Amino acid sequence: MHKSIVAAIGRRPRQSIITAFTAAALAGAAASPAWAELYGPVPDAPQMGGTLDVGMLVEPPALDPFHQAADARIRVTVLIYQGLFYEAADGEAKPLLAESYEVSEDGLTYTFQLREGVKFHNGKDMTAEDVAYSYNYIRDPENGSPGAGDFAIIDSVEATGPLTVVMTLSEPNAALPMTLGNKYGAVIPAGYFDDENARTAMNSQSVGTGPFRLAEFNPNQNLTLERFEDYWEEGAPYLDAVNFAFLPNSASMLVALRNGRIDVVNLERPQDVAQVEGIEGLVIERFPSLNQKTVDLGSETPPLDDVRVRQAISLAIDKEEIMQAAIGGYGQVITTIVAGLEDRWGVPASELPFQARDLERARALMEDAGHGDGVDITLTTINGYDWMDPAAVTLKEQLGEIGIDLQIQRVDLGVWIDNFRSRQMGFTFNDWATQPDPNLLFFRHFHKQPEGADFRNWNNEEASELLARGRSESDYDERKDIYAQFQKVLAETVPTIMMFSSDHIVVRDEAVQNYSQHPTGWYYGIARTWLDE
Repeated sequence: MHKSIVAAIGRRPRQSIITAFTAAALAGAAASPAWAELYGPVPDAPQMGGTLDVGMLVEPPALDPFHQAADARIRVTVLIYQGLFYEAADGEAKPLLAESYEVSEDGLTYTFQLREGVKFHNGKDMTAEDVAYSYNYIRDPENGSPGAGDFAIIDSVEATGPLTVVMTLSEPNAALPMTLGNKYGAVIPAGYFDDENARTAMNSQSVGTGPFRLAEFNPNQNLTLERFEDYWEEGAPYLDAVNFAFLPNSASMLVALRNGRIDVVNLERPQDVAQVEGIEGLVIERFPSLNQKTVDLGSETPPLDDVRVRQAISLAIDKEEIMQAAIGGYGQVITTIVAGLEDRWGVPASELPFQARDLERARALMEDAGHGDGVDITLTTINGYDWMDPAAVTLKEQLGEIGIDLQIQRVDLGVWIDNFRSRQMGFTFNDWATQPDPNLLFFRHFHKQPEGADFRNWNNEEASELLARGRSESDYDERKDIYAQFQKVLAETVPTIMMFSSDHIVVRDEAVQNYSQHPTGWYYGIARTWLDE
């Protein structure tokens, strides 16, 4: 069991927050209603100081927000790096490093006015040149960012004044503001990647604008962030430091919670709630999710290159049974979209093919595909994702009923990421969160190359055309209809099977105040957290 590796980093004098965060009004065509506070609710009178110990089962392979795709990286780097916008839980993109913006009538030109007084962790003032450099870097496919496709629709990014940036698009993109958050990319000092060692250096020294900066990163042990004293929001954040302790499994996580060695954890196996219920001093909270647990079916791997086999697998899977085995009742079975987007963008299950379990039809499809006597398929799971182990055993039993002998191989996250980026996914479990917009959920993953990454080698022309239309359309009703058509193609041809969205189950010490869990699973809420000590 790892103890907190870093003690409090010099507890600072307690003081009251000086100013609450106020929103800048959006200009022109980009006007929207008043929006909630960034990162979470602003507390009235937080205590300043202290170190928050957070337990994590899956550690980030690296801390580079431009080149590292792992969700474990995104969870923590949202506290270190910032983009022009914040991905609010309600589906709105809210100005972060941008203070306001205007959109031309044809939807092709965005003019951003930047926030004044923003400093990087290296002490440099942020300017429009830094913003232009950062977004021009990530959108260039030569630079190897997994998020490049999200920005491919941008033709140019120019600094037209000290704090003014103009982006020109090749076609309208209704999801652009949400894309300019910081799942991939961020605003960093101009020219940063000119140094050949820059990527590796991000593991030892951060260059973001976020409320916390990197103090130390010790693989297999811990990651510590410290309060950035020159953060642009006066008075925030409230903690001196955040220490992420990397724990080997859920059992050790539960021990750490009971012993008070960690203060807060997002349980990877929500059914573990029973192990901590009723313990004095611990608070259990349940938050909605934009996460999904899926089975991906890479068409580069026989027999998955045959749509009949993929359809048969979809018909053989009992999602409810897998969810119960994996996470108990702490989630929601889904069809073709994550639970958090179901109400606004989903399609009723009755209108989607291959959703209800039908073993007779599945066996007929396997027979028709030439596998009536059975076939071997290997399922890849990821070390550290505890839900995958019981889910894999259950899936093996289910697919055995249609003649598929499932072999299970476990790999480290870094290996899985390499397979993901090289589009050699095969048959694998996946676990990922989206920003609250269907374009950001679907386009990069499922649009054919080169516009999208098409990680599963689906190469579906009809789906790609629908995704392109959905990204360009600004009218909600029209967009919803387009994405409904896309989801029907997705369900019919089965490049992926979305099984369930797990709820976020947060267990915290009662001293941890004002923590809110973002539906992505990312740790935005720590920026608003304080300790009652």
